Amino acid sequence: MAGSKWLHALASFCDPRSYLHLFRMIHYYGYSHVQPRREMLMGEGSSMAPNVSLRNGSRIGVGRECHIGENCFLWAGDSTGRIDLGDHVSLAPGVFITASDYQFEAGLPFRDQPKRERDIRIGDDVWLGTGVIVTAGVTIGNGCIVGAGAVVTKNLPAGCIAVGVPAKVVGRRPGNPFSNES
Repeated sequence: MAGSKWLHALASFCDPRSYLHLFRMIHYYGYSHVQPRREMLMGEGSSMAPNVSLRNGSRIGVGRECHIGENCFLWAGDSTGRIDLGDHVSLAPGVFITASDYQFEAGLPFRDQPKRERDIRIGDDVWLGTGVIVTAGVTIGNGCIVGAGAVVTKNLPAGCIAVGVPAKVVGRRPGNPFSNES
């Protein structure tokens, strides 16, 4: 039994497909993190987990003192759609932000549909909980907190607390300096 484990390990180690997969992973990391990270603007004191997936880094701006957690996705549009994060923004693990989506025209398969790109603006002092999705064209006001798993499809006013699918305002952030903004 023990010899069988060693044979399987040796066979796996000698399998060239393992090394091919390693090269594919390095290539993926290069085009989904390293290259776009070089192109994006990132403010002083901001940090990003090493497994954040980025698209079109030249259209992504991150303010000062921000944190982008593990397995987040910041996908700016291919030609115009920008993603801009203000200062002191925190993205919990698994947040997905995309500035591009498909339109729906009759008679066309969805992959042949034209894309619609719209800017996303996330204000200062915003916290997006685990698994939040932000869709194209949304503005999230200063001081907002968006609860885990919410899907933000419409603008959120400053200082609000929003949860749900689609995200709805359920309260105001107490003591928030942005609470009186509209």
